[in-house]
Amino acid sequence: MIKKYFGTDGIRGTVGQAPITPDFVLRLAHAVGRVLRKTESRPTVLIGKDTRISGYMLESALESGFNSAGVDVVLLGPLPTPGVAYLTRAQRASLGVVISASHNPFPDNGIKFFSAQGTKLGDEWELAVEAALDEPPAWANSATLGKTRRLDDVAGRYTEFCKSTFAHDLTLKGLTIVVDAAHGAAYHIAPMVFHELGADVIAIGCAPDGLNINHEVGATHPEALITAVRANKADFGIALDGDADRLQMVDGEGRLYNGDEVLYLMVNERLARGEKVPGAVGTLMTNMAVEVALNARGVEFVRASVGDRYVLEELGKRGWLLGGEGSGHLLALDKHTTGDGLISALQVLQACVRSKKTLVELLSDVVLFPQTLINVRLKPGQDWKASVNLAVATKAVEAELGNTGRLLIRASGTEPLLRVMVEARDAELARSCAERVADSVRS
Repeated sequence: MIKKYFGTDGIRGTVGQAPITPDFVLRLAHAVGRVLRKTESRPTVLIGKDTRISGYMLESALESGFNSAGVDVVLLGPLPTPGVAYLTRAQRASLGVVISASHNPFPDNGIKFFSAQGTKLGDEWELAVEAALDEPPAWANSATLGKTRRLDDVAGRYTEFCKSTFAHDLTLKGLTIVVDAAHGAAYHIAPMVFHELGADVIAIGCAPDGLNINHEVGATHPEALITAVRANKADFGIALDGDADRLQMVDGEGRLYNGDEVLYLMVNERLARGEKVPGAVGTLMTNMAVEVALNARGVEFVRASVGDRYVLEELGKRGWLLGGEGSGHLLALDKHTTGDGLISALQVLQACVRSKKTLVELLSDVVLFPQTLINVRLKPGQDWKASVNLAVATKAVEAELGNTGRLLIRASGTEPLLRVMVEARDAELARSCAERVADSVRS
């Protein structure tokens, strides 16, 4: 079945436009509550949010919708998405709810859900909620209405959890770290985590006003972090996105490292400690250099569809622990059930402190292949899959690249665009091959 409301990561859109309106969100919470009550007589849900001004309105709507279905609510306030996942599991709640649009600008917002185990919920559950949305409401009577309370010291609880994933025999003393929380959900937690582990912390992007989330700061705008690291002669820079599940890192030279490189580093750090790492999962967009380097270390590499949800599904199928995306969504399932920017950063810092090596030294085996990405606008009704010109160009380019590069062609899920990506050891080869394939689509 095709889902009407749920996308790859919950329900998201522009506030004030369907479906991100208070009336729909109230109905959504009521429907989710009814689904929960089919298996549990008195469910409890946790609600966290990022720092968008619309979070207040949507939080109230969710609270009313859940209470009206006989579901108890625990309000967490501003908290990173992975923090909600952790507390849902720690508090033995029935469900975790996050109000956030992640790296999007402040006019957008969204709702996403975590299971009692702190994991993303599957298609079957989302379809059950959508079916309940089509049914008339079934209001609980006054005696069975849900209640709401607020959980104390949420920031402290999550801070201690993050710190527990860092080796107890190591410290960050002597390091200066710039922390950029994107004026988002980790603004009050991220500086505390690194400070309490011993680092001297310089905080930027930690003054939210409801309107400035992700604005020219954070993981999607790392220029601010690079500038701050160089200006303060810091050892590291850490940038999160609005809900703190995404990470970008900078070294003392101001060199930016993406999620592909961090994934390799996390695998390599475990191998250096003598742990077995049978395999890792990336996506269709993961740089080929990471695959080559992992295979050289005897680690199998598998590509999932783009999206951390699909990476997680592939890890579950194979019983593996490590995966991620170049955008900075990284999964270390021996540390947390979901992607966590803070925990991923701690894994990188742990590797550097333990080995007494820089990021450049730790990643000497990985030299990212140049990539060329061209977006080709499709004409109305254009069937690119049936294009003979594209088929011929694709075959020729793949033969030319051989095992020194790769071609990826995929349609955009939101626009009439065909994305043509070529990566190769030689930048000029990647560019020329991508242009040839793009031209074949245009013709």
